[in-house]
Formats: sequence, C-alpha cells, structure tokens
Amino acid sequence: MTISRLLKTLCCSALMLNTAAQANPEPMPATNHLETIVVGAGCFWGVEKRFEAIPGVIDAIAGYADGDGVKPTYKAITEQRNKNNPKNHAEVIQISFNPAEISLERLLQHYFEMHDPTQLNRQGNDIGTQYRSTILTNSSAQFDTAQQVMLAYQQLLNQAKFGKITTQIKPLKQFFPAEAYHQNYLANNPNGYCPDHATGVRFASATTEKAAPTDNSSLLIGKHILVIDSENYCPYCEKFKADVASKYSGDIPLSFRFATQLTGLNITSPTWATPTIILLQNGKEVYDRQGYLSPSDFYLLLGKFKLGDSEAFNIAFDEGTDGQFCQQYEIFKNTPDGVFIDKLSGAALFDTRDRFDSGTGWLSFTKPVTDAVIEKPDNRYGMRRTEIRAAVSGIHLGHVFNDGPNGQPRYCINATVLDFVPR
Repeated sequence: MTISRLLKTLCCSALMLNTAAQANPEPMPATNHLETIVVGAGCFWGVEKRFEAIPGVIDAIAGYADGDGVKPTYKAITEQRNKNNPKNHAEVIQISFNPAEISLERLLQHYFEMHDPTQLNRQGNDIGTQYRSTILTNSSAQFDTAQQVMLAYQQLLNQAKFGKITTQIKPLKQFFPAEAYHQNYLANNPNGYCPDHATGVRFASATTEKAAPTDNSSLLIGKHILVIDSENYCPYCEKFKADVASKYSGDIPLSFRFATQLTGLNITSPTWATPTIILLQNGKEVYDRQGYLSPSDFYLLLGKFKLGDSEAFNIAFDEGTDGQFCQQYEIFKNTPDGVFIDKLSGAALFDTRDRFDSGTGWLSFTKPVTDAVIEKPDNRYGMRRTEIRAAVSGIHLGHVFNDGPNGQPRYCINATVLDFVPR
C-alpha cells in the first residue's frame, strides 16, 4: 500500500469514528451533575410543593425514611402505636437539585425557613414521630454543610426568642417513595391542606432574592380559616398557636400566611395586626377578628361560620337539646365501628364501643374518650344535673346520669353537634 493510500484510509476511518461519536454522544460529566438530599419537615404534601417551586430543584418526591422495624407505608407510620415510636419512619422529601443553579447551603436555608424546626415530633396540628424535623445526607460533605446551616439558623432563632432546634442530621440509610396518591398531592387535590408553620425567621441571603408569589389557589375553593401570622416573634401569635391551632383538627382547613402573602384573596379588613383570624369562603372574607382569640371565642366565631342559624348552633352555644329521636340520632344510632368527633374542633369525643341503646331517643355512652370532655354542674330549671362539654371547643354536648347499664354512667349526648369517623 502506498503512503498516499494509507493516509486516505486513516482519514476515512477517523471520519467514520467522528460521525459515530456524534450519533451516540457520551454524556459529559457536568451535563447530569445532580445531587440528592432527603429532608423531613412535617406533612410531606406541603414540603414537596414548596421545594418544587424553588429554582434549581429538578424534582421532589414524597416518601419515608429513617425508620427501623416499621413498614414504609402511610398506613403503618400513622398507626396509633407508632405515633410515639422513635423508630418510626419520617415523612420526607427526596430532593434532586442542580448545584450549579442552587447550592446545598441555600437549599437547606430554604428548608429551615419553611418550617418550625424547634417543634419536636410535630408540625402544628400534625403530631407524631413521623412528622419530625430531619435531614438525611448522602456524604460527609453534605453532613458538614447541614450542621453549619443549622448552627447559623439557631443563632437567628435565638435573636428572635425561639427555642432550640430539634432537627436530626443523619446519614441516609434508605429512601422509600410514598404511595402514588401522595405525589404532587396539593397540586392534584385543590382542597388538600398542609399548614405553613414557618417561624418567619430568614437568612440574610433571602432578602436579596426576589420573593415568589405565594400560591393561594387552595384557598379559593370552599371554606377556610386563615391566620395572619407575624414574620417576627409575636407572643400573641405563639399563644394562639399553642392554645387553639395546635389542638384544632376540624374539617375546615386552617392555614397561616404573612400579610405579604395574600395574593388573589378578597380581604377587606386590615391585616397589620397579628394574629388576625379571617374566615374565607371561596377566597372571600366572611368574618374577621384582630388579635388573640381564646378557644371559646375562636369556636364561637367558627360556629357562626360553619353552623349558621341552625339547631346545632343553638345546642352548641345556647345549651339547647336535640328533639327526642331526631333525624341525626336515627342516622348515628347504628353507625358501624368508629368514633364520634366534635363537629367544630374535630376532636374525638365518644367511641361506638361504649355506645348502648338507652331507649331514651338520645345517643348514650358509658364513657367518653379519655380527657375529651369536661363536667360542669347544671342547676337550671330547678334540676341538679351534670353538664358535659367538649374539652377542646367548650361546646355543650349533653348531660351525664348515673342510670347506665350495670351501674355505669349514662352520657346522654346531642347528636347534632357530632360528626362520625369510621375506624
């Protein structure tokens, strides 16, 4: 073979190799350089939604992690026996992000800013070890960064008079994706709800970023309780959270917002006072109250909002009595296994396992759920009776008598102030 033919052959071979490389390009290391980290900050519905809105976050997946001996399923981690189990799985989010767009440090700053890391095994109304604050890292570098960010945030919290951070930082053992219906839950369920329990304390770097508009679309459908919170420490806000919000589990969603986060809502009352409680229907203000509300004042306002001018309102707040064998009694007298709850607060009051047919035409139980009710003397109408009220909301429920089966008490309860939840 001549030298010219050899050179021509080599050139053709190089051209073919180059063409093949263009047809099947190998990914450059920087092209898919993504990192992942797993965090828990309470109910994963809201956490997922907030992380997905952050520029640089590629994906956020709801799931379970950091448990031992508990199945990584929603049913298992929410069982009553696991509520206080330190080996329970936590509700977490696996975050995939591009470190070229957002650093791990800034991502974790967002994480601490979006919840209250000083709450132990809870976030607001959601109570249990599955709601603990946790960061699960994939490397020693991530672990060190998480520690540094947490220490910096603790200093900011100290200045704002908050307590000690309870967030646990650990290496990730295994992440289990949650069931399909938990993924993008708030986007797929406009009436879904996960409270915003951010402390309002922010890192200095956050002030240089353009704040994204708050998504209030879930507040535009149906009835909602909106609490205007303070971005700084407010003792009256904290008292309302402790006395009212932390014990509320009713079916009207309760949300917290700052006065700067009310985009798209039809609110006419001033919002400078914190807390301000606003009751919304389809995004429009119906009632409002400025300042701290005691539980009794809060539930009276909520009663007007939810019950209106009804027999249930009269019984709850004016100590009325259901008609004998009323319609609601007929519905509830033979319900399957479950729990009767407070129509306003959602607190469990009586169990079907303690129900019996007294023949009186009113729901009768031998006992209430532990610590669910309070007793008060009632000497009205020339009678000496013992009144029963709900411990959380304070509404009137009925009376207790000593003529139950086998020498037990008979809790005679009005059905119209109850709702029923199957076990």
